[in-house]
Amino acid sequence: MTKFKSTKHKILVTSALPYANGSIHCGHLVEYIQTDIFVRFLRLIGEDVLFVCADDTHGAPIEIKAAELGITPEQLIAKVYKEHTQDFKDFLISFDNYHTTNSPENKNYSDLIFERLRKNDFIYTKDIEVTYCEHCKRTLPDRYVKGKCPKCNAPDQYGDVCENCNAAYKTIDLIEPYCAICKNKPIRKTSKHYFFKLSKFSNKLGSWLKKNKNLQPEIKNFVFNWIKNGLEDWNISRDGPYFGFKIPGEEDKYYYVWLDAPIGYIASTDHYCKKHGLKTEDYWNNKNTRIYHFIGKDIIYFHFLFWPAMLLGSDFQLPYEIVVHGFLTVNGEKMSKSRGTFFTAREFLQNYEAEHLRFYYASLLSKTMSDIDLSFDDLSKKINNELAANIGNFCYRVLNFLNKNFDGEIKDIDENKELINDINKVIENIEENYYGLNYIDVVKGILHISSLGNKYFQDNEPWKLINEDKEKVHKILGLCINIAKNLSILIEPILPQFSSNLQKQLNVKDLKWKDINFKLKNHKIGKENILIRKIEEKEIMKLEFPLNLKVAKILEVREHPNADKLYILNIDIGTEKRQLVAGLKDYYTQNELKNKKIIVVTNLKYAKLRGIESQGMLLAGDDGTGCGLLTVDNSNPGDKAYFDGFENSTKELSFDDFLKIQMIVKNSKVYFENKELRTDKETVKVERVKDGARVR
Repeated sequence: MTKFKSTKHKILVTSALPYANGSIHCGHLVEYIQTDIFVRFLRLIGEDVLFVCADDTHGAPIEIKAAELGITPEQLIAKVYKEHTQDFKDFLISFDNYHTTNSPENKNYSDLIFERLRKNDFIYTKDIEVTYCEHCKRTLPDRYVKGKCPKCNAPDQYGDVCENCNAAYKTIDLIEPYCAICKNKPIRKTSKHYFFKLSKFSNKLGSWLKKNKNLQPEIKNFVFNWIKNGLEDWNISRDGPYFGFKIPGEEDKYYYVWLDAPIGYIASTDHYCKKHGLKTEDYWNNKNTRIYHFIGKDIIYFHFLFWPAMLLGSDFQLPYEIVVHGFLTVNGEKMSKSRGTFFTAREFLQNYEAEHLRFYYASLLSKTMSDIDLSFDDLSKKINNELAANIGNFCYRVLNFLNKNFDGEIKDIDENKELINDINKVIENIEENYYGLNYIDVVKGILHISSLGNKYFQDNEPWKLINEDKEKVHKILGLCINIAKNLSILIEPILPQFSSNLQKQLNVKDLKWKDINFKLKNHKIGKENILIRKIEEKEIMKLEFPLNLKVAKILEVREHPNADKLYILNIDIGTEKRQLVAGLKDYYTQNELKNKKIIVVTNLKYAKLRGIESQGMLLAGDDGTGCGLLTVDNSNPGDKAYFDGFENSTKELSFDDFLKIQMIVKNSKVYFENKELRTDKETVKVERVKDGARVR
C-alpha cells in the first residue's frame, strides 16, 4: 500500500453493510475490527478520514421475515438497527456515521444513479422468465430459491451466487430448484424487468483493474477471468411483494437490493455531510479522494464488477482500494448453528471482553483473503501469555515500581542508544505494517518492543540496584515509562480501551503518532492498575450444542388412538412431567419401555403427531434394520446429558435443524464430533443397533 502521509487527500472508508435480518456474529466482526483498526491508525497519524456504514435493509427476506413475526418491515429493521449499533459500540467500532439504506438519502441517490444510467443508455427493459412459487403465490427472489449450482453442481445454493465456486447466475439457471419457503418446485413465468448493461463495461473494468496497484493480485485474477468469460447484463429490478424503493414510474417493480445497497455508502456519507456542513461530492466526485471498501470474499463479484460499473456509468469516483478478507472458522469448523460453532457478538461478550477478540483477530489478520480460525483455546493463550503476561505485565511492574520508590515521578531517562535504536526500527516496521494491513506483524512488533522493555528492566534488576545507585534506577525507570507511553500509542488502533487506560495511568492523554518518542521527562504518573485480566479456565467458552439433553424416566406407555406404529409416553424429566409421541411400536413392547431411563431432547419445538402433542423427543439409534434407545442406569430424571467441550442449548430448536445434527453410534456409545455422550455419573449406552447407526 502506498503511503499518503502529509497529503491533502480526503479518505473515505467503508465496511460492507450488514443485512438487517439477523444478529452481528463473530464472523461479521472480522471485517469490522479489521476496518476499525485501519481507520483508528489513519486518525492517529493525522489523516482526514471518514468511516461510514449502514444497515442493508431491503429485499424479500426482510419482507418475509417481518410477515412471519407479524410486524412491519420498518419495525423489524428498527429493532435490528438498535441491536447492531449496540453491538458495534460494545466492540469499539468507531463509525463516524452509521445509517440505514431505507433512508431519504438512499432513495435520492438510487434514483439519481438510475436516471444517469438510463440517460447514458446503460439501462433497458425486456421480458424474462422468473421463478414463481404457485404454493406461496409469489415471484421468488434470489435468496428464496435454492438448487444445484449450474457451474459446479454444488447442492443447496442460492439463486444468485454460488458459495462454493463464487459463480454468479440467474435463478432460472439453478438445477433442480425448490422454493426455500415451502420446499415445493417452482414454475417459470414471464415478467418485464430492467437491465443494466454490465457487458458494456468489460474494457473499462479491465483497465481499472490493470492500473490499480492496490488491489490484491489473487482477487484481480478472479475478476479478470470473469471478464474474460464474458459479462452478462444485470437484472436490477424485482417484482412485488418486495421491501425496497419503487422504480420511478412503476407500480409493482422495485430496485433490486444489490442496486441500492452499495449506494448506501454514498447515502451514509451524505447523511454525515449534511450534519457537519460538508459536501458529499468532495468524497464521491473528487479525484483526490481515496475510497477504501472492506468486504468479505463472498461479495467480490458485486464490488469488483457491478458496483464500479455503476459508478463509471453514473460519473462517480471509483474505489481507490477494495480490501478482501476470508471467512471465519470456529475451532476449525465452518460456522454452523447445528454444529454449535455459531456465536453472536452478544454471546461472545457473555464470556470475554471485546478487546480480547480485537487483539486475537489482529494477531491473525493480514492483507489476504485466507480464512482465519477462532480457537477459544488459542484465544485464552494469546490473551494470557501475550497481552497480559507480556505487555500488561511490563507496564504494570514499571508503573508500580516507580510509584513505590519515586512517588511516581520521572526526571531524566537512561540514554541507552542501542535499545532506543532497536525500538525505533521496530516502530518503523509497525507503521509500515499498519499501512499494509499486516496486523499480524503489527502485533508481533508491539510484543517485541514490550519484550525488549521487559528484558531491559529485568537485566538491570532495579530492586537490587536501587540500594547502590538510586539515580541510575530513576533514569532506567524514565526510559521504561517512555517505552510504555510509546506502546500505548502503537496499540491504540487495536486496543483503544487498553490504550486509554494505560495513558490515564501514565497521566497523559490523546497522544498521536507524532508523540512516539523518548522525550517524556520531568513528569508524574498516576496510580497503576491491572490493565488486562487473564482468562480463567472456567470462563473459556464452550461450543454450543444445539440440543438440550436430559435423562427422563418413562412413567406410562399407551397406544396412540390414530396411528398403528406410535406410542404415547408420559415421562419424568426431574423438574416436570411431559408427554412424548414416539414411533417405537415395532421395536419395543409397552412393558419393555415402562420405567426405562432414556435420553430426551427438551428444547425441540412442540409438534402434533396424528393429533396428539409431543412435547419433545426421545433419542434412539437407527441402523436401517433396527432401532435402539439411548439409556442410562445410574443417572436420575432431570440429569444433564452432554458431550465434553459442548454446552447444551436452551434455545427452541426446529425439527429441520435437529435433522442436521450428526450423532453416530460406535461400540454401543453415542458420539458427536468425536466426543462421547455422558452424564456426570456414567456414559450413555445405546441398545440393539450396529456401529455406524445414526441417532434420531
